[in-house]
Amino acid sequence: MKVLVAVKRVVDYNVKVRPKADGTDVDTANVKMSINPFCEIAVEEAVRLKEKGVVSEIVAVSMGPKQCQEQIRTALALGADRGIQVETDAELQPLAVAKCLKAIVDKEEPQLVILGKQSIDGDNNQTGQMLAALAGMGQGTFASEVNVADGSVKVTREVDGGLQTVELTLPAVVTTDLRLNEPRYASLPNIMKAKKKPLDTTTPEDLGVDIAPRTKTLKVEPPAERQAGIKVADVAELVEKLKSEAKVI
Repeated sequence: MKVLVAVKRVVDYNVKVRPKADGTDVDTANVKMSINPFCEIAVEEAVRLKEKGVVSEIVAVSMGPKQCQEQIRTALALGADRGIQVETDAELQPLAVAKCLKAIVDKEEPQLVILGKQSIDGDNNQTGQMLAALAGMGQGTFASEVNVADGSVKVTREVDGGLQTVELTLPAVVTTDLRLNEPRYASLPNIMKAKKKPLDTTTPEDLGVDIAPRTKTLKVEPPAERQAGIKVADVAELVEKLKSEAKVI
């Protein structure tokens, strides 16, 4: 059984991002980049399925500039068998990513596709659902538990009302939530081995995919700074300040 795992290059979650001076985008100059945390969970789940003997091959896919190979190599060090990069310097929006993944799915024919439920930069939470629709696959989103057996996958989903379990016929698309697992750290020997694992490069043009953006970012700006709070002596003073200063009652 083959599993396809998508990994995205994003600004490291420990970094405090800042917008560019002209407000056109986030400033990524000299900023540490890493695998999107949800994608890291997707890689870990694929590796665990391989360790259980359910999966025979893990293919890691990333899209973007040449530097994305760093994140693919990280996925290879974590346990993926080979990598594919869709190289482009253009802005990739969720629909474009889903179309590129659909083209790779058609070529690789994996039985399971695992993605992070969202990326920490765009926070769109769209790619997995779009891919499932384009590929005609069942989808199990926000997965907190995944069990593969007998040509199907049971996915326990985190929903507003609690947990929901769905059973999908393979091939299927699964997107991972935070509580699915805790990713491992890549060991030094595995990092060295990852350098020798195969990594193929293609382009959206080679895949026959139109990646033209459908939306336009008008402005990027930091959130408004929060004002310092104050202490009040009693409820009467609180009510007075809500009336006279905050003017909310």
